[in-house]
Amino acid sequence: MKALILVGGYGTRLRPLTLTKPKPLVEFANKPMVLHQIEALQKAGVDHVILAVSYLSDMLDKEMSEEASRLGIKITMSQEDEPLGTAGPLALAKKYFQETQEPFFVLNSDVICEFPFDDMLKFHLNHKREGTIMVTKVEEPSKYGVVVYDRSTGLIHRFVEKPKEFVSNRINAGLYIFNPQILDRIELRNMSIEKEVFPYMCQDSELYAMELPGFWMDVGQPKDYLTGMCMYLESLRKNKSELLQTDSSVVGNVLIDASAKIGKDCRIGPNVIIGPNVIVEDGVCIKRSTILGNSTIKSHSWVQSSIVGWKCNVGKWVRMENVTVLGEDVVVKDELYINGGYILPHKSIGDSVPEPQIIM
Repeated sequence: MKALILVGGYGTRLRPLTLTKPKPLVEFANKPMVLHQIEALQKAGVDHVILAVSYLSDMLDKEMSEEASRLGIKITMSQEDEPLGTAGPLALAKKYFQETQEPFFVLNSDVICEFPFDDMLKFHLNHKREGTIMVTKVEEPSKYGVVVYDRSTGLIHRFVEKPKEFVSNRINAGLYIFNPQILDRIELRNMSIEKEVFPYMCQDSELYAMELPGFWMDVGQPKDYLTGMCMYLESLRKNKSELLQTDSSVVGNVLIDASAKIGKDCRIGPNVIIGPNVIVEDGVCIKRSTILGNSTIKSHSWVQSSIVGWKCNVGKWVRMENVTVLGEDVVVKDELYINGGYILPHKSIGDSVPEPQIIM
């Protein structure tokens, strides 16, 4: 089986992290984002993954060829010369899907969930129609386009964009399975699958919805990345994962790479992920944050609701909070307060940032 992952462009929503690393390679829970999806696809029997990229970096190419040989699958880059939206990339990669008549997966690359691809495939083969989309329940449907469908069969009736009054609280989760026939509906141009393909499939009764069990998050921007991290850690706890850390300094759900070093009298957690070769000195408190690889947090600092990029150095008695994001190789001097700062790579910060802002 094959799968297409819509990787897209420069990852502007996740800056400053994506200024030095392509978004699919930014780690989420100590694993490149796109690898969560690729590994789940491989488990479900996919042996060829196509990455639809509009910006191809050597770094992505190199890393993906290493992962392909590790997983024993084929990973192909399909590069757009101009933006093709969410449907155009299927037309660009058409030749791969027409090699066989079997269905294929299509995923948005920013989505994190438990990826129930086996169940999804069974559901799709059972209704024998052209497409299946995963839907997920949200608290505030008015912010999204919602899916109105028959709960007993899954047949989708219509889509309603940002409804003013309640019609449904299920939204498109960005995970699909299609039969190759869908390619007849798609042109090689900038085309939206949600607006220019799905409504016509609905009219023809060719599109079904399956409800996604468990959590779901689009982690393409820092605030949502942190929310998704909390959900992911909670799902590890529910599934009794051995990856979660337990020792005297840990509170709640925490994931710490085996190569990281944690000092004395620290309080790590709840909801913290610490990457490889990170050094956390004595008396540090970290909550609801991700610390990416090769960074150092010096003694008695407090880090909350923040993402610390790779190779950063956070001084002593620093306080960082309110979705602060440090790009790669940032130095924060001792005794500073950073409130919601987005700090670009290779900067050295000598003054506090009392109000949320971007530090160039």
